[in-house]
Amino acid sequence: MKKSKRLKRPYLKSSHLKRSDKASSFKGLLKKEDNVISLENFKPKESEDLLENFSNKKDMQELLGLLNQFILQSYKVEKEFKDYKALYEWVIEILPQAIWVMNENGSFFYKNSLANQSHEVFNKAKLENFNTEIEHENKSYLVQQNSIQGKQIITATDISAQKRQERLASMGKISAHLAHEIRNPVGSISLLASVLLKHANEKTKPIVVELQKALWRVERIIKATLLFSKGIQANRTKQSLKTLESDLKEALNCYTYSKDIDFLFNFSDEEGFFDFDLMGIVLQNFLYNAIDAIEALEESEQGQVKIEAFIQNEFIVFTIIDNGKEVENKSALFEPFETTKLKGNGLGLALSLQVVKAHEGSIALLENQEKTFEIKILNAS
Repeated sequence: MKKSKRLKRPYLKSSHLKRSDKASSFKGLLKKEDNVISLENFKPKESEDLLENFSNKKDMQELLGLLNQFILQSYKVEKEFKDYKALYEWVIEILPQAIWVMNENGSFFYKNSLANQSHEVFNKAKLENFNTEIEHENKSYLVQQNSIQGKQIITATDISAQKRQERLASMGKISAHLAHEIRNPVGSISLLASVLLKHANEKTKPIVVELQKALWRVERIIKATLLFSKGIQANRTKQSLKTLESDLKEALNCYTYSKDIDFLFNFSDEEGFFDFDLMGIVLQNFLYNAIDAIEALEESEQGQVKIEAFIQNEFIVFTIIDNGKEVENKSALFEPFETTKLKGNGLGLALSLQVVKAHEGSIALLENQEKTFEIKILNAS
């Protein structure tokens, strides 16, 4: 019995397909799911065979429609990608950190603008194998390193402000402790000086007066230090601005200076709400700074200090004008423990700013021909 031969099925080319089969075959190449067209089944050779034998206009239009959808979809995906990329780059740029992304071979994959400005920080951190704190140009940076998907991400964060706050807190505690320790013996010396003044003769009296002035300055520094370390709250009461003028004139008698200086006080008779003791400290600080600025000038020019006080709308305004030395470092003007004066402690203006803020006010150095400080506090009970 002869075995029947199994017939081989011939390869079915696109030329052997019916027109309806051609369209369905090509549509199969453009897979469409959930309104998303993909080329998952795309085979270039098979597609060419199908296109060569397309003659049905309807099938061709349907094909063109699918291709048009695919092109539009591609544009949409590309636009979304560009939008996300732009958003990502914007987020990276506004971060307050220098960011480097490195490839495995050590080349840079990405750097933000802060990183482009921080080459020396990166090089210093690299010597320490990153994950360290770096000091550069009087600033502190925390450098950290992480790995993700074969990339090394290095960040450098400016922690200068945090370090400064920690340093100030430490200095504040030490200063407050020293002020407490000094306060009692200074009080005893001040009491003895008062007794000594009563028994002093004409020859020794000026010496005792200078001793009292020096003690008064020490007591003033102690008071400012304690206020600064404890925090300030304004206890406002209604009183005349003239009371502050009288207080300033008395304070002048306790301050030593060598140059000839004219003092012009112009305080309104109006009444306002403020803490007398605290605002007295503020105005004394600015008065003494004006005197020191005049003393710092090498020329023997006649010194002049003008202080005014008046009420303007809802604010009490004070202006202090002098013809002394200009302010050298305006950016550090109100920084605690920062001073260019030999007999300064760097607390006067820092404390003054705290007092003014406690009165819901502000301090400004005006850009006039004359050096003018303007203090504004809210006139409210």
